[in-house]
Amino acid sequence: MPRLIARFSLLTCIALLASCGFQLRGTGGVAVSEEWRSMYLVTSNPNSEFSREIRARFAANGIQWAEQEEDANYQVVLGPEHFNQRNLSLNSEARAAEFELTMSATFSVRDKQNKLVMPDTTANVLKQMENDPRNVVGKAEEIRILKSEMRAELAQQIMRRIAFFAAASRDG
Repeated sequence: MPRLIARFSLLTCIALLASCGFQLRGTGGVAVSEEWRSMYLVTSNPNSEFSREIRARFAANGIQWAEQEEDANYQVVLGPEHFNQRNLSLNSEARAAEFELTMSATFSVRDKQNKLVMPDTTANVLKQMENDPRNVVGKAEEIRILKSEMRAELAQQIMRRIAFFAAASRDG
């Protein structure tokens, strides 16, 4: 009997989570129409971590990256990522106690005829972190990890914005 109650409780929890739309972070796919699944990436630095993250995020959502510009239906024109770190608060020794980290990038989308379809749009990610002035090496590593997470969030945000734009242009 206790096993039956436990199984029933587990199934109830799973059903409730599924019905409320819960999904694990990073697992939610973004649907784009077939026409928008063929893209070419235009960037000044194709081997940067940001460009690689964009390619990976888009590919995970069904986007095929064309090798040549003319083989793609759309071009994603990606500007460089901009990272900024500023002090939010100071401690009693007048040292930074908290940082604000921001990362942004501008992008646009052009069609096969090189006509601007989606104008320049800026995506932003903002994070805050506490600082321990006695642990400089640890904080440098934490900033490196946060920058990587922010880059992934920025790429996902760009993917969602393009998907939303594609759906709106198809419906409208």
